[in-house]
Amino acid sequence: MSGETPVPSPESVSQIDLGLLARPSGPRRWLQQLSQALLIAVLAFAAYLFITHFFLQSVRVVGISMDPTLHDSQRYLLNRWVFYLRSPRREDIVVLRDPTDQGFAVKRVVGMPGDSVDLKDGCIYINGHKLDEPYLRPGTPTFTTLGQNEQWFQCAADQYFVLGDNRNRSIDSRAYGPIRRANILGLIVR
Repeated sequence: MSGETPVPSPESVSQIDLGLLARPSGPRRWLQQLSQALLIAVLAFAAYLFITHFFLQSVRVVGISMDPTLHDSQRYLLNRWVFYLRSPRREDIVVLRDPTDQGFAVKRVVGMPGDSVDLKDGCIYINGHKLDEPYLRPGTPTFTTLGQNEQWFQCAADQYFVLGDNRNRSIDSRAYGPIRRANILGLIVR
């Protein structure tokens, strides 16, 4: 019986790695790995788009309209989800879709829905009360646009009045009026 091939016992057959039999080899295995890598890349890109559209996004300030609070070319986080939980508040610094050119702008909320905003004598009056603005450089006046002595605005139920902190270098609600809530994209996190 020296020339016979041994027959495996049933116990030894169960020990064979059946996973090796199901694994593709050669080009087929390479194609499977490539498809898995592509799936991971697509899912990662989709997650990135979802997060930056609804949650957090890195933004770079362009311009000096928010000096001294925010500086040109500095990066900040834009919290896009906070306004799904609450409405914008007075003094929030927000990114908005500029109604004049549909670009993006960074401004401070000073007027809320239903507020009357009166600009006169270099000051802002909200509902007849002078607005205290500790975030501005001392002595910074808020002049009207177009050389008028006084400007008055009324914010509708879904409108906000926004201004840049660098009042002499900002195109804001003084020029285009109160903005709709839909134009506010998120809150700047400093």
